Amino acid sequence: MQETNNDTEIQIQDQKIQQNKNLSIWEALIPVIALIAMLAYNVYVFGDDALSGSNQFVLLIGGVVAAIVGFRNKVSFQLMMDEVAESVKSTASAILILLMVGALAGTWLISGIIPSMIYYGLQVLNPTIFLVACLIICAVISVATGSSWTTAATVGIALIGIGGALDISLGMTAGAVLSGAYFGDKMSPMSDTTNLAPAMAGTDLFTHIKYMAYTTIPTFVITFIFFLILGFTQSATGEANTSQMLADIDKAFNISPWLFLVPIVVVVLIIKKTPPLIALLAGTILGGIFALIFQPQVVAQVAGVEKLDFNSAYKGVMTAITVDTSVATENEVLKGLFTAGGMKKMLGTIWLILCAMVFGGIMDAIGALAKISSFMLNLFDSVFGLFASTVCTCIGLNVTASDQYLALVVPGKMYAKAFEDKGLAPENLSRTLEDSGTVTSVLIPWNTCGAYHSGVLGVPVIDYAFYAMFNWLSPFMTLIFAAFRIKIRQLTTK
Repeated sequence: MQETNNDTEIQIQDQKIQQNKNLSIWEALIPVIALIAMLAYNVYVFGDDALSGSNQFVLLIGGVVAAIVGFRNKVSFQLMMDEVAESVKSTASAILILLMVGALAGTWLISGIIPSMIYYGLQVLNPTIFLVACLIICAVISVATGSSWTTAATVGIALIGIGGALDISLGMTAGAVLSGAYFGDKMSPMSDTTNLAPAMAGTDLFTHIKYMAYTTIPTFVITFIFFLILGFTQSATGEANTSQMLADIDKAFNISPWLFLVPIVVVVLIIKKTPPLIALLAGTILGGIFALIFQPQVVAQVAGVEKLDFNSAYKGVMTAITVDTSVATENEVLKGLFTAGGMKKMLGTIWLILCAMVFGGIMDAIGALAKISSFMLNLFDSVFGLFASTVCTCIGLNVTASDQYLALVVPGKMYAKAFEDKGLAPENLSRTLEDSGTVTSVLIPWNTCGAYHSGVLGVPVIDYAFYAMFNWLSPFMTLIFAAFRIKIRQLTTK
């Protein structure tokens, strides 16, 4: 799901998982238990404001607890810092993408791209079909691009705006967006996680995708039905205000279908396998150019001048790219939609990711990740137990290591031999890695994926977690298939 290049993926696959024979399973679990307890209390005290900084410090305290355990087991401080450095280094691409998404959102606001999406979306979509439409649109875009991150940063932002205008819960909208985005992220041959999982398990890409469809398609169908039913429960109160809202959007911006050229260019660049950073940068620059062509009055307003010249045009576009921006409107609903935070808005999310990587890096350095994985591997002896152990390990690593890739790499390395010993084909493992590692990352607030999507969509993880049905139902589906021995492929020679 996170965007990487091939060199980074090779480095992740070759990453050495630290072992520590002196560490007991209970010692390995101490930092995890301490972190969960501290985070729970912190959220109880701060509520929705927990992500404003206190959760970040709690993650650092969790790292301190892990370091103390490490010192007791003769792990050097230098090794811990080296692993933290490696963890932080692995997020460099994610951090740059986050900054560029903030910049893109700013220029897409002042250029009228997002308002145009909302304007035309309000005329086509209504509360009854909106959530299902979000699910399908994001699934199609994500399959085409291979990236849930790009999907959320482009059509996801627009759909959140339309949902708000239709008076639909932002949590529901974000859940539908992410359910569709992660369907495509799992099934697209262009997705990095879809390539990484079979590489870890020892099977090929298209065997993996074909075998993954057995659990993914039923999960998607159930999710579709869920949002279809949910749509019929939605009140049409938002529809009654549509005409006034359309008039107010038209008053603030010059609405034109030509503005859709910019997102189309970005999507085409991603499909053509252009590095996401370059595609997002292109979208940001084009957004700024289109703002000067289609919305000079908006750029002048942002720059704080009455007449636009070269200096004020530069100031207006750069302001939208970097810091908080708002476009004046008398409509109370649109005030929230006509604001963007630029690159500045993403700093809190980046702060969270960096602190999470400190905790994950120290946990790896002291051997806790390997110890927990080994313990889970030895916990069950049956075939179902092996699948259950894999699922629990993937989800546990999303919580403890705070990184989606480690939730695929570590169990992939640890369990490949166990699946072979049970006479199970490697696609069983690769499917389970994706069903439990890839999709659940977005449900953890301090995981890089959860932090990213929460920051980009502007919706706290706790608000969308239940509605992201595809994401939390996927691990249950893979366990159901394992329990009833449905499509559990055996090795040709045991």
